Amino acid sequence: MPARSDGRRADQIRPLTIEVNVAPYASGSVLLGFGSTRVICAATIEAKVPSWMKQQGVKGGWLTAEYSMLPYSTLDRKPRDITKGKIDGRTVEIQRLIGRSLRAVLDLQKLGEHTLWIDCDVLQADGGTRTASITGAYLAARLAIQKLLDAKKISENPLTDSVAAVSVGLFRGEALLDLNYVEDKDAEVDANIVMTGRGQFVEVQSSGEESTFSHAQLQQLLGLGQQGLAELATAQTAFLVKHLL
Repeated sequence: MPARSDGRRADQIRPLTIEVNVAPYASGSVLLGFGSTRVICAATIEAKVPSWMKQQGVKGGWLTAEYSMLPYSTLDRKPRDITKGKIDGRTVEIQRLIGRSLRAVLDLQKLGEHTLWIDCDVLQADGGTRTASITGAYLAARLAIQKLLDAKKISENPLTDSVAAVSVGLFRGEALLDLNYVEDKDAEVDANIVMTGRGQFVEVQSSGEESTFSHAQLQQLLGLGQQGLAELATAQTAFLVKHLL
């Protein structure tokens, strides 16, 4: 297979880097890199739940996520949402995706009356910021939950599995794993796949960009995504073994 612009094979994810405790005041935090894409993922625990849960008599805890791209994360400065007076639609979509992905592997009853806030801030964007955010958010959440366990504020780990995400797409007719910005912006088809460590799908977002794709091509993209996600799940496990033992 011909090399890509950054020298990778079509079925190769970008180099993965993870730094721990980059935000000391958070309950758990990592700086995760997919190649040149770098995202700070922080988890903060509050000993309370949203008012709607009490009003509706919903037991357990809650998890919610916020996402932002810092102004200097892109080649041209990206204005902060606050200067526009509202959060743009892309930001809302991504932070909802992050929240759904984490709640899919979280037993909210076992979390107790706590809210787990997930904040993902993009330092540098080169494609795949939402997938990097989900992959790093799980690690930050696991680190934060360990503090609840150590303090005996909860009796068992409410996370039922790991979760990670990766992008795939058709670029110049070729199926590629983990698209960088150059590939993503000109892809005929792109998709984001969210999956648990045990191989269960959480979400698949796929669309043709002024193009169509066949069932066989979709299956090929899913297969590439599953391969990459298995690698990410292994890396997440290795990171947690190192930092939780």
